[in-house]
Amino acid sequence: MTNESDLPVVQLTPGRWGDPAHPVDLPSAARDALKHLGVRRTAAEPVAPTDRPGLTEAQLSFLGQVVGDEHVASDLDSRWSHTRGYSTTDLLRFRAGDTSDLPDAVVYPASHDEVQAILTGSAAAGLAVVPYSGGTSVVGGLAPSRRFVTLDLRRLDQMVELDEVSRTATLQAGVRGPAAEALLAERGYTLGHFPQSYEGASIGGYAAARSSGQSSAGYGRFDQMVVGLTLATPRGTIELGRAPMSAAGPDLRQLVLGSEGAFGIITSVVVRIRPRPTERHFEGWRFESFDTGLAAVRRLAQDGPLPTVLRLSDEVETAVNLADPDVLGGGSGGGSGGVLAIIGFDGPYNQATADVLTAAGGKNLGAEPGETWRVGRYRAPYLRDPLLDEGALVETLETAAFWSRIPALKTAVTEALVGALGTTPPLVLCHISHVYETGASLYFTVICAQSDDPIEQWRTAKRAANQAIADAGGTISHHHGVGTDHRDAYATEIGPLAVESLRAVKHALDPDNVMNPAILLPES
Repeated sequence: MTNESDLPVVQLTPGRWGDPAHPVDLPSAARDALKHLGVRRTAAEPVAPTDRPGLTEAQLSFLGQVVGDEHVASDLDSRWSHTRGYSTTDLLRFRAGDTSDLPDAVVYPASHDEVQAILTGSAAAGLAVVPYSGGTSVVGGLAPSRRFVTLDLRRLDQMVELDEVSRTATLQAGVRGPAAEALLAERGYTLGHFPQSYEGASIGGYAAARSSGQSSAGYGRFDQMVVGLTLATPRGTIELGRAPMSAAGPDLRQLVLGSEGAFGIITSVVVRIRPRPTERHFEGWRFESFDTGLAAVRRLAQDGPLPTVLRLSDEVETAVNLADPDVLGGGSGGGSGGVLAIIGFDGPYNQATADVLTAAGGKNLGAEPGETWRVGRYRAPYLRDPLLDEGALVETLETAAFWSRIPALKTAVTEALVGALGTTPPLVLCHISHVYETGASLYFTVICAQSDDPIEQWRTAKRAANQAIADAGGTISHHHGVGTDHRDAYATEIGPLAVESLRAVKHALDPDNVMNPAILLPES
């Protein structure tokens, strides 16, 4: 069986997701489905970006003195390839040749000390700084409020230490997901962190955005895996994680995790690792309705035994089968009607989990739906580009809430999206893929015909969804992060005193506001 550690690192193409050597074509059933949504192919040819003046000679000289002139790139191609992230609005702006968020230079440090030297001297050099590794942000996390240089951490790509007694590994921030798994697999271990951005994302990005992967039911979120980290800030270095747990004051690791480059740059993390499984099992289960499946999933989350992977699609997502590009729009992949749940085990199959699902009204569909989902999982994001090419608007958003609020939250967000996109009636899909004893996440995918202004079309829909999330008691993000897209909603969610507290932290670590300005926190 192919494991995630066997997948290659993908150098993402600016403005398009994934490996250009392996594009995904839309099946005929998908094209027919798009016609029913009123989608008409209107996509124009991409517009080439135009350059603008970059850094001064003095600024370029400062950066070159730190990392070497050969590791400072000021050409348009290098800068364009580091512009924004991979949200749908990002991709649409790429296609339009929009250079408003173009960095003024890309710098490639090779060590923590080089990162620290750049940050220490950035204010005097008149530079704002944005950290970059995989570049897979989908919430505007790489588009600060003023001109900036990008620090690409790809040269920080080593596993510094593996402690087999403690079962921890120290990984530099620029190590990409597949590379980290390959390094650990050589010694018989796994991190167990497999987000859908896995092919392109990195260790530093996982930490900075509180990433969560498909195996979170078994391995936990990435912030739960981190036991230590090193942070470079404009005022100096912070090292956290002297012991696995401590009562010596608040856990400052949690202050850095999720900080999205606003306080400094995470240059390495110490993470918990586990033995690499020798066997893996995936299978599909059918439930009559989302509510029935939800009750079964909650039963496992609260009373166990939990599988490694636990996912529940609603009726629409089950019918569309978005996770499998080969049959998109062509059926449920698991029988007529109802909803599809996927469970997976890293290690021996646990019959007790299956017994719980059976008792809750589930029907075991066998390994085929599970394996189809596993194999197709990383191909699903490749669908967005051909969908955009056809004239469809396709985007995702996610949230989380306590179990008692999940049904109302799902309904509220769906209705908000349908209402906001009323002139181009959307298909709204939803699934649960991350569960806890007290609640779960909801992940929505939206597909509809593009309007004349698809960027504003989505922004209008996203504002409506954000308000619905707030009103229904959900959080503005479970794992995508804050960036600029969720910045104002995040401030409202935590309240003015909490925002003031975080601003105080930023001022202490970054008094000149050079780190990712206006990301995470509104500018005062």
